[in-house]
Amino acid sequence: MPEREEALSNDAATAWVRLVRVSQSLLSAVESDLKSNGFPPLSWYDALLELRRAGTNGLRPFELQDAMLLAQYNISRLTDRLCKAGYVERKPCEEDGRGQILIATPKGEKLLRDMWPVYRLAIRTHFADNLGDKHANILGRILGELIDSAA
Repeated sequence: MPEREEALSNDAATAWVRLVRVSQSLLSAVESDLKSNGFPPLSWYDALLELRRAGTNGLRPFELQDAMLLAQYNISRLTDRLCKAGYVERKPCEEDGRGQILIATPKGEKLLRDMWPVYRLAIRTHFADNLGDKHANILGRILGELIDSAA
């Protein structure tokens, strides 16, 4: 049982609702742009980007999930699809015989490069062009403070 209900300002509640709505709207617009250009979902890009950043060492599935920008509740389903499509390969983990390391294949690297121009344009069109650099900087700082306080 909570001790007592703390007050929540209308401004804070409004900001929360707007943040969630704009996030959902922007992600939906980006997904739509990727799909209309014949690309897979944004989660594929996000996973491949993190695997590229990890380099030849790759990532364990739980590390990939922790690194991803997007919520991914079923990392095994995502990695199964990426492996089946030939974008990611699984290798045995030397430290843990039952574990796996995920590594982007050259085909995965190519998909990442091919998706970026569409993704970049979507970010610019649906987000950056509506903010301008000054507001993007301010928003980035505010969101950075939220990330820091959540850690």
